[in-house]
Amino acid sequence: MTTFTYDALPARVVFGPGAAVTRLPAEIDTLGAQRILLIAGASELTLARELSAPFADRITATFSAVRPHVPIEVADSAREAAADADLILCVGGGSTTGTAKAVALTTGLPIVAVPTTYAGSEVTPVWGLTEDGRKTTGTDPVVLPRTVVYDPDLTLTLPASLSVASGLNAMAHCVEAFWAPRRNPVSSAVAADAIRHLAVGLPAIAADPGDEPARADLMLGAYLAGSAFAVAGSGLHHKICHVLGGAFDLPHAETHAIVLPYVLALNAPNAPDASSRIASALGNDDPVRGLHELGSKLGVPAGLRALGLSENDPQSVVDDILALAPADNPTPVTRDGLQNLLRAAWAGTAPTKGEG
Repeated sequence: MTTFTYDALPARVVFGPGAAVTRLPAEIDTLGAQRILLIAGASELTLARELSAPFADRITATFSAVRPHVPIEVADSAREAAADADLILCVGGGSTTGTAKAVALTTGLPIVAVPTTYAGSEVTPVWGLTEDGRKTTGTDPVVLPRTVVYDPDLTLTLPASLSVASGLNAMAHCVEAFWAPRRNPVSSAVAADAIRHLAVGLPAIAADPGDEPARADLMLGAYLAGSAFAVAGSGLHHKICHVLGGAFDLPHAETHAIVLPYVLALNAPNAPDASSRIASALGNDDPVRGLHELGSKLGVPAGLRALGLSENDPQSVVDDILALAPADNPTPVTRDGLQNLLRAAWAGTAPTKGEG
């Protein structure tokens, strides 16, 4: 008999092409917001202002100094901008949502999120801050956006390369959900369905960035992936990527896309049910090979070295990763195993089951 606990997270999701234009004003009204802090990175600021035009008189401050991994000084500046706000509206990718969460963490302000990538952060209660090259993450329900407006049309201008990296970041949420500490049958079912949507949408976007149904598939897959991750929690893969990202200021999505097949290769032999379900969702008998081949076909950088890391850089943070490695990882995490995994991920060699 299966026994489990499932905590459904209290967020409202509005999904559909054009939803950011047709539905966002009413969602803002529903929350009764009168003094809104608008957060958007420089590249999304024009879009954010266009979307908020119907209630522009209620935008009391705008913050655009968004940076990946949310450095503590960025969080402090955004919190200052929120001094008179009663709601945060964030328009953008994971870094933008992360900045909004940093504000909510200390102010308790509700968030309305309008994602423009496939990050998934908008449906999780996970926050992250970086200080002195060290990224700290935590979970707090106060940072979970109150409402998320998903509009696939907003991703049509996202370059194919960024779409692929962001979509594979979402794939990492799915794969890890199968062995994360709070995994359960519900989160696993959601993760498997998310993989199917992502596996369909990613190649289609790479072939035709203007494929609207594929954009919708990816956005739906990203939502489901984030939902599964939010409930199941994070495991070894995210610990590795957060340490590397914080220490070397690496691009978040690309780092996840590169590292994921190697963590799957390590865990697959000791997680046969998860491995089988991931393989089925990917449509490949070997999930490790299937995931690596998908990334290669989509143009994922060949190893962490392509992101500018020296061969010794990943090895220098082994102790930091070991300190965070989950005790219940399907394959016990050893120093030798982790070092081997990082060497392979740096070099970009083809991963094989049991590697590490």
